[in-house]
Amino acid sequence: MKYILTNLLFCCISLIAFTQPILKNTAPIRGTWVTNVGSDALLSKENVQATVALCKAKGLNTIFVVVWNGGYTMYPSEVVKKHIGVAQDPVYKGFDPIAAMVEEGHKAGLQVHAWFEFGFSYAYQDSNSIWAKKYPHWLSKDVQGKPLQKSQFYWFNAMHPEVQNFMTSMVLEVVKKYKVDGIQGDDRLPAMPAEGGYDDYTKKLYFTQTKRNAPADCREAHWLQWKSDQLSAYGKRLYLAVKKQNPKCLVTWSPSIYPWSKEQYLQDWPAWVKGGNVDYVLPQLYRYKIEAYEEQLKALVSQIPAKQQHRFYPGILTSLANGYQVSDTMFQQMISLNKKYGFNGECLFYFECLKKMGTIY
Repeated sequence: MKYILTNLLFCCISLIAFTQPILKNTAPIRGTWVTNVGSDALLSKENVQATVALCKAKGLNTIFVVVWNGGYTMYPSEVVKKHIGVAQDPVYKGFDPIAAMVEEGHKAGLQVHAWFEFGFSYAYQDSNSIWAKKYPHWLSKDVQGKPLQKSQFYWFNAMHPEVQNFMTSMVLEVVKKYKVDGIQGDDRLPAMPAEGGYDDYTKKLYFTQTKRNAPADCREAHWLQWKSDQLSAYGKRLYLAVKKQNPKCLVTWSPSIYPWSKEQYLQDWPAWVKGGNVDYVLPQLYRYKIEAYEEQLKALVSQIPAKQQHRFYPGILTSLANGYQVSDTMFQQMISLNKKYGFNGECLFYFECLKKMGTIY
């Protein structure tokens, strides 16, 4: 009897361990996003080394480096080459900044996560993208039947199985190819503007599953929830696929603030947390005034279970390519407020701010 009980207890413990996300990073996240827009951080090995050195000197411990932007990858990708005949953004001329970032970051004791910044969008300000020409059936459509665009970004249909398979293949390619500590989607993964869903594939799928026709109001409650649920389900499948490939690879999301994230981009991230398909969430609490920032922190605390707060790290706005730079005073105020409301770290958007800031940590 004792033997049976012991084995039963072991099985229960094993099941609990298997069903809970593996949290490799127990230290506070003090991170920054490194992008290829408004920055030369990734253009050469020397630049990558300087980027890592500055992050280290400022007390950061995590780098979220862009790997997919503008319809191209920053690394040589067989997946993308198979689809459009171009393996890597030509600007790198064969240099692999992701390999260099992982190597240099790990040398310095920093974690390096692959950030799929473009997510389910395929072009910015380019209605003649190669993706649109080669895969017109991949495009999301608005209620007028036109290719979906929002804020000058053009979007794939995030619910189409071929699009999802492409994204999953690209993510898994990075997990296999590089010793990254994690992968990350943001306000474009898993995401799609709520104005979408009016392509033939999605309308047919909606009718098949619900016996309803897609309403003209893109935010009609049932229609909006159904579209959000489709993306939540994909996020979970992607999470499980990454964990199957490498159980130690963290899967993190950096969505917009809630409920705006759901109303505008179908990101029902409280459901992601509840469903267990995330290791950490870095919500984008981007505000220019400290009072507005504190209000967003209060809202965030009210939206997440206390037992899950350790999974959340606020994303804070520190600089923009248009020249915006947070003041040292406001930056320190945001850090203090994060601690006050029980958050154990943060992530800075974006890396270039470090060049002009004083003491960080």
